[in-house]
Amino acid sequence: MSIQPFHIAIPVYNLAECRTFYRTVLGCEEGRSSDHWVDFNLFGHQLVIHYKPKSEAELHTNPVDGKNVPVPHYGVVLEWDQFHAFADDLASKGIEFIIAPYVRFKGEVGEQATMFFLDPAGNALEFKAFKDISQLFAR
Repeated sequence: MSIQPFHIAIPVYNLAECRTFYRTVLGCEEGRSSDHWVDFNLFGHQLVIHYKPKSEAELHTNPVDGKNVPVPHYGVVLEWDQFHAFADDLASKGIEFIIAPYVRFKGEVGEQATMFFLDPAGNALEFKAFKDISQLFAR
C-alpha cells in the first residue's frame, strides 16, 4: 500500500497565533503564504490554514471507545514510535489534550494509539498510529 500526500484546508480566525502554533509546537515547515493563508508540511501532507472570522459554534462530539471524540477533526496516521515521540514532545510543550494519548480498541481489529487536542483556533486534531499498519482499514 502506497500512502499519498493529502491536502486539507482549515479555517482559523487568528492566523498569526495559529501560524506560530503549527510551526513551533507541531514542528511543521512553512511553505507559501499570503495575508490570508499559510501552507505547512504536516508530516509530508499539505495543510493550509485560511483566515475565517471566528465562529460561535460549539464543539460537537461522538462517543468512540468510551471517549467523546470531537467532530470534525483532522490529523495524520504516524508510525508507532513516531507517534509516541510526538506525544511526549507535545506533553513537554504543555499541550492540553482533549483525549490524552492511549491505545484504543486494545486486542481488537483496528487497535491504535490515538490522541486529540485543539489548535489555537479551536480546530480538533487527532494523531494516531497502528502497530500493524495493515489494520488501518481492517473491519
